[in-house]
Amino acid sequence: MTFTIAHLSDAHIGPLPRPTLRQLAGKRGLGYANWRRARYREHDMELLARLVADLNAQKADHVAMTGDILNIGLPAEFPAAEAWLATLGAPRDVSFTPGNHDAYTRDAMRHLDGTFAPWIAGDTPGGPIFPYLRIRGDIALIGLSSGLPTGPLMATGRLGAAQLSRVETLLREAGEKNLARVVLIHHPPLRGGASPMRRLVDADALEAALARAGAELILHGHNHVGSIAYLKTPASRAAGGRIPIIGVPSASSASRAPRHRAAYHLLRLERAGGAWRTFGHARGPLDASRDVGELREISP
Repeated sequence: MTFTIAHLSDAHIGPLPRPTLRQLAGKRGLGYANWRRARYREHDMELLARLVADLNAQKADHVAMTGDILNIGLPAEFPAAEAWLATLGAPRDVSFTPGNHDAYTRDAMRHLDGTFAPWIAGDTPGGPIFPYLRIRGDIALIGLSSGLPTGPLMATGRLGAAQLSRVETLLREAGEKNLARVVLIHHPPLRGGASPMRRLVDADALEAALARAGAELILHGHNHVGSIAYLKTPASRAAGGRIPIIGVPSASSASRAPRHRAAYHLLRLERAGGAWRTFGHARGPLDASRDVGELREISP
């Protein structure tokens, strides 16, 4: 059995709507100034559109979008984010997990769950939204929310005790059903996975839960770079007994550096005997043109 996931993150769609003076109080004012000064040049919307068109042409079984569609959490950003997310496919075939820019301020949190409800709806209604469980064939997609409002210059994430407890239960139950467990999260889920002001502050607790319960693949964004790490655990049925943890660059990055420039990952999970293997490749703009094609293999 083979299941294909297209993974992208950190779209940071623009242009930003014009905020009111009141909306620029506190952290938003600094974020808006940063966007106007330089950040808008770092994110290329035409390039993002090309990536999405190529992604749709690949006809993956599922799309995982791991956060930061927004920039500074303005109320007027949410309708645009909702419309953009709809271009990735039907909500049943697209799963979203929020990032720190989607949850930029406390008032942004009021819009988050309602705007993205179709893409974060678990298979069982009722109860807390996160973590959610979506079973597609032999794949259990488990979405976590690490985005929360933070102070100026901070981009940390947190899951909290309730999510940590619930995700361990979901992982165990899915494992007992012999499903491949794919965890979706915005922040890197490892201690040292990001700098102190950008880290997942309870990464140690998540690591411990994953080690006890197991998973077969973890997908994340946040660092705007392609990366592969591993978490060893006998509770995983991933090849080699370790969980691959794969990070993807920003889907709109205008960087010229190969591992930082805009890309998405097309990943295949394949069952081989009692183990699951992940392989695939990164797709993005080719060196000599803006055409999108295969950039490099991903073979954890």
